[in-house]
Amino acid sequence: MRPWVASVGPHHGEERVLVGGGGSGTVFLTGCVLRCAFCQNYDISQAGAGEEAPVSQLARWLLALQNMGCHNVNFVTPTHQAPQLIEALAKAREQGLRLPVVWNCGGYESVEALKLLEGTVDVYMPDIKYGDSRAAETYSAAPGYWEVAQEAVREMHRQVGDLRVEGGIAVRGLLVRHLVLPEELAASANVLRFLAEEISTDTFVNIMAQYHPCHRARVYPELARRPTPEAFRQVVALAGQWGLTRAGPH
Repeated sequence: MRPWVASVGPHHGEERVLVGGGGSGTVFLTGCVLRCAFCQNYDISQAGAGEEAPVSQLARWLLALQNMGCHNVNFVTPTHQAPQLIEALAKAREQGLRLPVVWNCGGYESVEALKLLEGTVDVYMPDIKYGDSRAAETYSAAPGYWEVAQEAVREMHRQVGDLRVEGGIAVRGLLVRHLVLPEELAASANVLRFLAEEISTDTFVNIMAQYHPCHRARVYPELARRPTPEAFRQVVALAGQWGLTRAGPH
């Protein structure tokens, strides 16, 4: 199978440690293993926006990102296309690709698949969406999400450790995203407690406030509004209480 790609290019809207001055070399891949009712990129993740490309073409695009001055190759929703991406990376590295690889995923990953990526991925960036599997099944069609995500993050951290930043740019390690949802639907306290107690208090966590109802969110009254600023501040404060020294808006 060939890769399906929606867009390739420098992106300046990611975390500062990924963007720097040259941007993050983002490759938006068509499709996703999750079906989030509130997905902001649903046209790509669920509606099939994108086109098929030969592996050799994807390798050339990766090299073009490097030539444009990007600081990394950032694969967005890559899990279901992992074999094609590994092949494209191998071809690009044969031709001089030196950029670190960011695996920008939704946290619903199998440990077996992650082990195949060891030595290929430099920065794992899971979006831990929920600390409760019932919510994940309801809003993202992801049964057992919380249990799967915990095992996945343990494996990611085993491979790459805490995030290492050189010259303001992430070069290796674990970078976690967590989006605050209204009505505490993301069970943020569970996520933060897990990271502090079972991964590392030095875990780099981007706590995000940009949730807004989109796609099918308004089908669910509890998702039909933004979280309050106070609710967001409470999640950030919780991170501090759990000793997560690198958690906050990034």
